[in-house]
Amino acid sequence: MPKIALVTGVTSGIGRATAIALAKYGYHIIGTGRRADRLETLKQEITEVPVFTLQFDVRDKEAVQQALTNLPEEWQNIEVLVNNAGNAHGLAPIHNGAVEDWDAMLDINVKGLLYVTNAVLPLMQERKKGHIINIGSIAGKEVYANGNVYCASKFAVDAISKAMRIDLIQEGIKVSEVNPGLVETEFSEVRFKGDTERAATVYQGYEPLRAEDIADLIAFIVSRPAHVNLAEVLVLPAAQASATIVHKQL
Repeated sequence: MPKIALVTGVTSGIGRATAIALAKYGYHIIGTGRRADRLETLKQEITEVPVFTLQFDVRDKEAVQQALTNLPEEWQNIEVLVNNAGNAHGLAPIHNGAVEDWDAMLDINVKGLLYVTNAVLPLMQERKKGHIINIGSIAGKEVYANGNVYCASKFAVDAISKAMRIDLIQEGIKVSEVNPGLVETEFSEVRFKGDTERAATVYQGYEPLRAEDIADLIAFIVSRPAHVNLAEVLVLPAAQASATIVHKQL
């Protein structure tokens, strides 16, 4: 029976790189995302193993349940779940924040993670085997100015990951959390509402992490022996010391 990895948010960034990396490790890939064209592109790009794509928004509880509780039988042996789908909207002090941005971050980063996990867990519990990897952030370890609700959403991911590890230890399911610092993806473009010029300044003057760096780490985590769990990893570019301290050479 093939080993299967389900990765959310595979249409860009860390999710896309993770799907490609795990395919090279022999995992058959279930990739989820909102953009049908990018899902199809990924399907064409990964040639080593079969790829099954699902188009839905993790915020949509009914769509998540419909897609993941009706998987074809040959795609139900999910050994690895990478809860990657997430976003940041806006960078403003709490008194200037937009409620719709707050809703988007909490719905995707927290509730979306829970919806997907809730749908996949029964398949892992049935086999008493599985590995859940939640993508957190340094923002879930340190609060920074104007990060308020985004940081809150990632602090929630941190708490949920720790609680999952406790709750699922008797189920034979490992839970890991990967907390990246500055990674150059579409993250900042989304945060700054498509302002590519402003987004580019975030990564100028130093070498940020790449999506492939995080994907390589995830592949390493899932390839450890069964008795080993890398429970939490904080990974930063060499130029970053904390959420707000980055050595730039401009």
